[in-house]
Amino acid sequence: MKLKEFAKHLDLSPTTVSRALSGYPEVRESTRKRVADAAIRLGYRPNINAVRLVTGRVGAIGILMERGREVNFAEFLSGMGERLDGEDIDILVSPIAEHDAKEEMQLFSRLVESRRVDAFIVNAPRPNDERIALLHKLGMPFLVHGRSETDVPYAWLDIDNEGAVKRATAYLLDLGHTRIAMINGRPGVTFSLHRDKGYRDALVERGLQFDPRLVAHGSFTDEIGFRFARSFLEQSPRPTALVAGSMMTALGVYSAARSLGLVVGKDISVIAHDDVFPYLNADNMAPSLSTTRSSMRAAGKRSAELVLQLLSGKPATEIQELWPVELILRESTGPVSRGEGR
Repeated sequence: MKLKEFAKHLDLSPTTVSRALSGYPEVRESTRKRVADAAIRLGYRPNINAVRLVTGRVGAIGILMERGREVNFAEFLSGMGERLDGEDIDILVSPIAEHDAKEEMQLFSRLVESRRVDAFIVNAPRPNDERIALLHKLGMPFLVHGRSETDVPYAWLDIDNEGAVKRATAYLLDLGHTRIAMINGRPGVTFSLHRDKGYRDALVERGLQFDPRLVAHGSFTDEIGFRFARSFLEQSPRPTALVAGSMMTALGVYSAARSLGLVVGKDISVIAHDDVFPYLNADNMAPSLSTTRSSMRAAGKRSAELVLQLLSGKPATEIQELWPVELILRESTGPVSRGEGR
């Protein structure tokens, strides 16, 4: 059955039927339900090309992937795919070189001009992010996974990175640790700045001075985690606790501790960010890993939902969500041992 025949059966215009099936907010709920029920009853499935001609959409959400961030990105995409299943909307992934802002701007402009996507998701924003200003100027709907300090109105979904790291650091301080190291994300991105602030605020509230030798920034890989953790643990006095920016970073921390004959949970306490990976379970690590829980899959799923709301006409300024982060305590954290840092 073609769109025209289906619309005639319902005594509606093809445009109204198409908009009802696409979730446009201007279509009354009763009409949307009537159309949806009839589509199920009659086995009608819209021709995607015809729907796109009527709605002006191409049926794709664009997202840029920095090479080197594949682990978390795969989980985020899985969540998006879960929400978009059955929506007849594709995900267009464009790989880019890490830290190449110029390439990103050019790619955004090219994809908008070629009308290959209906909306974008912007990852790892920076303060006053130029990508946000560009997409706003081009009139392209977009959602930011994270936050920026730009004056441009935009939709965003973020977690409380500042609160998560502050809570983790404060817990380690409660256990008696005073030399606490942190392996953070890349310098300059907003979530890293928020985590830095949470870490510093926790120290200041206990009257402790910030020591730049105990903080490092880099990509979230086990290799970088190992390298930074080794450099921390070879200091004298060494830190007795460490906040790792990701589960992958924590794998490197565990390896570094073992290489120096240290026992995680006894000689060095570790708390990592992220806790929900199908292939890396914090409970199954030895010892089990304390974490600040944040699911990239759930973030991807919700991001896709929020983009659909944007495309349905919801104002960007009404789509702003900050998720709290839960601290999960396991065996990798314990009271500071006697002879701290020796």
